[in-house]
Formats: sequence, C-alpha cells, structure tokens
Amino acid sequence: MSDQEKFEGFKQALIDENERNYGAEVRGKYGDEAVRASNARFKGLSREQYDKSERLRLEMEQTLKAAFDSGDSAGALAQKACDLHRQWLCVFCPNYSKDYHKSLGEMYTADERFRANYDKLAPGCTEFFRDAINIYCA
Repeated sequence: MSDQEKFEGFKQALIDENERNYGAEVRGKYGDEAVRASNARFKGLSREQYDKSERLRLEMEQTLKAAFDSGDSAGALAQKACDLHRQWLCVFCPNYSKDYHKSLGEMYTADERFRANYDKLAPGCTEFFRDAINIYCA
C-alpha cells in the first residue's frame, strides 16, 4: 500500500469515527448536505494541508496555554492564539467569518466535549479562549 493510499485510509477512518460518534447529531443540526460537503472537504485535503493543520493546532494550543498563564485575553499571546485558530479553521472551512469564529467560541464553552478539549490545557482555559476570540473578532 502506498503512503497516499494509507493517508486516504486514515482520512476515511477519521470520517467514519466522526460519523459513528456525532453523525446523527450533526446531521440533525446541519443537514445531510452540510455533512457531505464537510466530509468531501476533509477527504480532499492533501497530506501537506493536513500536516499544516496539525502544526497550526499544536502551535495554537501551546500559545493559548502561555496566553492563559499570562492572564491577558487581550494580550499579544492570546491574540496570536486566536489568529492561529483562524488559520487552522480556514484549512477546513474556507468560508471563514468573524461571526462563525465567535459562535465557535460560544459553543466551546457551552458543550462539555469542546470544553474538555480546551480545559485540558488548564481549567478555565475555554472561557479565556472564548473571551480572546471575542476580542480578536471585534
């Protein structure tokens, strides 16, 4: 099996896992067409695009943690974390908008699954991130 075939299998496995875990919920909220389009965008990612998204995600998490430790959601580190988050989002969602970004920040605080993702960096980090996103998008 070639590296490209392995990568395609890897992406399909992630899509399948997401479908098992969240498919019914996401389809109920956004409809079948939105899910199909999202899956198609993900399947269409090149290895370079996927690797870029992972680098952005890791840098964003490290920067967000440092920003949280500084305590300043309006500071340069927090705003850099938000910009890295925007760049990461744009890999997957080409129709980025500030309203979309802000709504994600709200969702991150409202949904325990997302809260856990950011609070693993530090308890309270999710609210800090939401506040930083709101400043970034203002």
